[in-house]
Amino acid sequence: CALPIYPEPGEVVWRDDAGVTCRRWNWRQTTRTQLHASTTAALFILDGLDPLTDDALHAAADDLLAQLAATSPSLRSAVRLIRR
Repeated sequence: CALPIYPEPGEVVWRDDAGVTCRRWNWRQTTRTQLHASTTAALFILDGLDPLTDDALHAAADDLLAQLAATSPSLRSAVRLIRR
């Protein structure tokens, strides 16, 4: 869509100084926000919806971090579980 899309009043969004990157829980995957070999910081959000268990969610996070560390030995990471 070429027209600008604005969040509704009170709508939860993720944004940066250049614009909204996620609204209505759908990521806007664009060339502006894609990861590159030169990327130095990234945020990955892993949603654990039923029937996924906390253990399975942690295993997915561990796997992601292991794969990232394999290509970036100096990787610094943090994991945080947020519950409802």
